[in-house]
Amino acid sequence: MSTAVVTAAPRTPIRVGRWIAGRIGFLPALLVALIGGMSVIDPQFYGIVNILNILRNASLLAIIACGQALVIIAGGFDLSVGAVVALASVVTAKVMAATAAAVPGNTPLVIASGVAAGLGSGVAVGLANGICVARLKVSGFVVTLGTMSATAGLGLMITNGIPVYGMPEIFVKGFGRAQELGLPTAVHVAIVVILAMVFAQRRTLFGRYVYAIGGNVDAAIVSGVTIQRHIVGTYVASSALAALTGILLTAQVGSGQASFGGDRMMLQSIAAAVIGGVSLRGGVGRVEIVAISALFLTILGNALNLLHVDSRLQPVFLGVIMVAAVALDELSRRSNARV
Repeated sequence: MSTAVVTAAPRTPIRVGRWIAGRIGFLPALLVALIGGMSVIDPQFYGIVNILNILRNASLLAIIACGQALVIIAGGFDLSVGAVVALASVVTAKVMAATAAAVPGNTPLVIASGVAAGLGSGVAVGLANGICVARLKVSGFVVTLGTMSATAGLGLMITNGIPVYGMPEIFVKGFGRAQELGLPTAVHVAIVVILAMVFAQRRTLFGRYVYAIGGNVDAAIVSGVTIQRHIVGTYVASSALAALTGILLTAQVGSGQASFGGDRMMLQSIAAAVIGGVSLRGGVGRVEIVAISALFLTILGNALNLLHVDSRLQPVFLGVIMVAAVALDELSRRSNARV
């Protein structure tokens, strides 16, 4: 009597890739592959200056992308975040310079007034967006497209296109360009923001209601959720985080500039959210994965620069990677649903 010997099929590279992606997700797998590949191709990638530059830029993108993700989870869009970054930058610098001239020597007051004004400008734009979307029932895409144009124009009008200086040295060198525990200030701020967002999503009624609104707004209304208040809250949070990004950029560069942000940061924030698993239909998404996505996009852009890829080709390359990442994530989700 013969016995059949059953041998497991060998794991091909594709099957291994699917197995890894199934365990840890496609985005982390792509991130590990990108870092590993760059470590072999270009040793400069692991230079301390390059690493700090990646972490700083990824932190700024993660902060603004977390706010964008919150709006998308609720079923909206915020196209004005890039313009808010620029407006907060010039408002912060202008107010600091004016306060320093009016009250010389009172550095804490100068910094506090500038930061408050910068954050306040972001909150004001967020309130305008949220009220138009929630109360007037206007499409978030249309509303934020309009406020993006108005906000960008306001920033240029305030500065006439000229960078604004006159901020305290401690704000620039002691905060914007400082390093604590070997990491730039932006990294520490991003960690605090991400942890706060994770807590809000998982442990607060606001976070749960945002998921409910994005998942099924009619069911949320029947459940007694105050739709308008929470929609306004998502747009205010998004604009406030964009303003915070503008303040960090201002402190890092040492001047307020109306050229900060723009279309590039807006598109990257949406890309980071979508690649990070935030559904454009709403109701799905986690900010910690969005932060990983921001790191992935930043490393990818840095890798293309180190490899001397033509700057005109980089948007095409980035676009292909974004579409591929979203497609792979969708395939993984369907595969898990079958199981």
